[in-house]
Amino acid sequence: MVKNLNNLRADFPVLDQTVNDEALVYLDNAATAQRPNQVIAALTHFYQTDNANVHRGVHSLAERATADYEQARRKVQTFINAAEPETVIFTKGTTDGLNLVASTYGEQNVAAGDEIVISIMEHHSNLIPWQQLAHRKNATLKYINLTADGQLDLDDAQAKITDRTKIVAVAHASNVMGTINPIKELARIAHNHGAIFVGDGAQAVPHMAVDVQDLDVDFYAFSGHKMMGPTGIGVLYGKRALLEAMPPYQFGGEMIGFVHQFDSTWAELPYKFEAGTQNIAGAVGLGAAVDYLTAVGMPTVQAHEHEIVNYLLPKLTEMPGVTVYGPQDPANHTGVIAFNLDGLHPHDVATALDMEGVAVRAGHHCAQPLMTYLGLTATARASFYLYNSVADADQLLVALTETKEFFNHGTVETK
Repeated sequence: MVKNLNNLRADFPVLDQTVNDEALVYLDNAATAQRPNQVIAALTHFYQTDNANVHRGVHSLAERATADYEQARRKVQTFINAAEPETVIFTKGTTDGLNLVASTYGEQNVAAGDEIVISIMEHHSNLIPWQQLAHRKNATLKYINLTADGQLDLDDAQAKITDRTKIVAVAHASNVMGTINPIKELARIAHNHGAIFVGDGAQAVPHMAVDVQDLDVDFYAFSGHKMMGPTGIGVLYGKRALLEAMPPYQFGGEMIGFVHQFDSTWAELPYKFEAGTQNIAGAVGLGAAVDYLTAVGMPTVQAHEHEIVNYLLPKLTEMPGVTVYGPQDPANHTGVIAFNLDGLHPHDVATALDMEGVAVRAGHHCAQPLMTYLGLTATARASFYLYNSVADADQLLVALTETKEFFNHGTVETK
């Protein structure tokens, strides 16, 4: 459990409000996390004191802005244990980073008859770029299936990844079922067949310690807003040799070495992939979020979420009329839990819970192939973070019980 939880919650002003006359219980963290005062203050300070464009100016504000921006890069490098800051590329988010890899490395290295392997649980951000690359290149897209309890089937992965495979791309953690995938083992399998491994870290980096060198991933993408940073900022990590061999993703200012009338040269890493004016304030805010998470400690964050899941998952699974999807073992589970109430559409469930002040997500969660695989159209999803508590889990259970009673026994008063 995170120590001094009440003091920590006080860092998040948005949590101190009522919704529909009930105290807010925010359980939509897989979609976006809330920001602590420290991140908000870092953004305000940058705009009030250091706001200028980076790298190109020699005046004091430009030099301070550049220092802030590059310091944020170094903070991210340390946070994910990248070998050097040049392998940390700022993007708009996970989606942007994955599209960058598909549109550069993929275009260069995938040909007709090659294979791209992903899992059936992928978010659309780590599915559609590879699907469309396969279409363009006349390559084969293959899906790793799941075990009966919602784990990635490693035996199926071994069978699907072959010597024709060029790219394996799998989420580190599922945004629907909370499954933590064995991406270090998947990267080893991919490398044994001469393929590269791409990790979608959107649901992992905010919730557990990530060491990209230990995982031996070739590329790894994640988003700032899911780890308490601003929206519109993210990171793509890549191994230096691969990044250096890739062409630029976009063209324009900042990413050039020298521009002639009929030809151009490109800047060194990481700037080759950072065309135009970047989200400088977003990077500064992301750096502040990294500072906050580092101070708490990622093992502490993960242990705290495990405590909540250990408490909630059995109670939710045993509740009559509730179906929970994904692993039942909390040890291999992030704070994401997908469920349905019998006979109720997930949107109705989410609306009813909102009336009790409990914010959850409902829909296909940008994972429609997974929904089809599970025989569903949608689920409700509760997702916890470091500022949530067992009391929040209890409030979810109470709200679900009241929702069931209302829909099963509710009557309309007539005169």
